Amino acid sequence: MSHLALGPGAEFDRIRGIAGALGARAADLGDDCALIPSQGEFLALSIDLSVEGTHFRREWLSLEELGWRAAASALSDLAAEAATPIGVLVSLGMPAGSAAGDAEAVMLGVGAAVDSVGGKVLGGDLSSAPGWILDVAVIGRTARPIRRAGARPGDGLWVTGRLGGARAALAAWLAGGTPEPAARHAFAHPEPRIAAAGWLAARGGRAMIDLSDGLAGDAGHLAAASGVAIELTLEAVPQHATVASAAARAGLPAPDFAALGGEDYELLVALPPEFTTADATGFERETGLPLTRVGAAREGRGVRCTLKGKERTLRGFDHFA
Repeated sequence: MSHLALGPGAEFDRIRGIAGALGARAADLGDDCALIPSQGEFLALSIDLSVEGTHFRREWLSLEELGWRAAASALSDLAAEAATPIGVLVSLGMPAGSAAGDAEAVMLGVGAAVDSVGGKVLGGDLSSAPGWILDVAVIGRTARPIRRAGARPGDGLWVTGRLGGARAALAAWLAGGTPEPAARHAFAHPEPRIAAAGWLAARGGRAMIDLSDGLAGDAGHLAAASGVAIELTLEAVPQHATVASAAARAGLPAPDFAALGGEDYELLVALPPEFTTADATGFERETGLPLTRVGAAREGRGVRCTLKGKERTLRGFDHFA
């Protein structure tokens, strides 16, 4: 059984091991969604896990924010395939001593996120657990999926939105401080880029991935799946407004900080060479988001990052590193 190649890292070594163990008992693995042919198009399915103590701390978020964030991160996988959401199913684990109404508050957040992109809550499961756990399965449909494979040498690599806001909030919390309101909003209220993905698919998007583990790490998965090298120009990376101050506190160049930031849930997309900054202006006019060229695909393998001409070694988030 053939599976899409993944970039380097201990987490992805485990995924490769699982795929190898399953062999022919698994379908094609390694993309943002499973794709199932259905009546001339594809059903797109994915599942995303949010665990208290790993993905968030309870004191950082309200219960509704917890629900929104978990659903939005799962829906972002549909955006990465240029799929339109149908709905979600949620397995919710909650502490046994939770107050009356807590489950409802979390699911109101889930429902708001799903409703924002035209989907419904379709069902789920409920259990007591040592802490808050949300496992969100998403279902969508697409006539023209964009996979991680498909980038070609000469393509431009473009990013939606601005990066690093969620990382700025996380850095403040971990340092015992309070995030700037805009950074906290970026962490607590990410927006799945469903409409943006549809626009990019219609304009010739060749390969796409959502940025959950940081630009450098996720670019590695797109490069591996497409069989190309990716060159990233870090000074071009669009930065969230809170990055400069957060990077200064961390003692990092701001472009490095933004490129390392996970959980922004923006899109990295390979577009053909004829796609220009004038086209990107049209994207911003229609979606309200900037679209910034941050690099290019070349012959070869792996990811090369440079900052003002000097090579930088950046790695994405890895649960098992």
